[in-house]
Amino acid sequence: MNQKPVVEIQHINHYFGRGDLKKQVLFDINLKIFAGEIIIMMGPSGSGKTTLLTLIGGLRSVQEGSLKVFDRELYGASLDQLVQVRRQIGYIFQSHNLLKFLTAWQNVQTSLELHKDIPDEKLHSQAEAMLKAVGLEHRVNYYPENLSGGQKQKVAIARALVSHPKLVLADEPTAALDSKSGRDVVELMQHLAQEQGCSILVVTHDNRILDIADRIVRMDDGRLAPEASFVENNT
Repeated sequence: MNQKPVVEIQHINHYFGRGDLKKQVLFDINLKIFAGEIIIMMGPSGSGKTTLLTLIGGLRSVQEGSLKVFDRELYGASLDQLVQVRRQIGYIFQSHNLLKFLTAWQNVQTSLELHKDIPDEKLHSQAEAMLKAVGLEHRVNYYPENLSGGQKQKVAIARALVSHPKLVLADEPTAALDSKSGRDVVELMQHLAQEQGCSILVVTHDNRILDIADRIVRMDDGRLAPEASFVENNT
């Protein structure tokens, strides 16, 4: 590929703890993610998948190595620089992380409010349009407690994608969902990502969704397997 990667990771090492308790959790990680790619990262619990995801998302500081997101080096980046990168990333977590005291459209709107270039009068309409895109046009005024697990995750997807991010990071997005809801959620992510031309990195244990990936990488004991396996995307 001649295009510049959206994410370029070189020789990343990461540690938890200090002194005698210091433990290495990531070892010499190298990975490139290109525009429009859907990559699934698999591996057992505790293997370092979520740690790597949070480093890419600017939610942790890079300790050793080089990590470029949108061609910006995150090693040594200031808090302000990390915030600038975070604003261009959509996050989807296993636990939805919806604000209980806000309705569905208000939760989606919180993502738009980070972007000062969007006029206030457009915030509501864009949030509602995104909820319609995920099939929740009849739930825009519902609070999270009145939504099913699948509906909450769809609100979280709408919130992640409403600002048209260049990169979406999803941590176990189907973990709490039944088979059909999980399938709906990943197909929705795939469709909207293709429509918006963004890249997606999904951390999952869910073998049922592997077919949406352009590439599958595996993490074991803090190390990425040297060979990434490619799968045919039939959707």
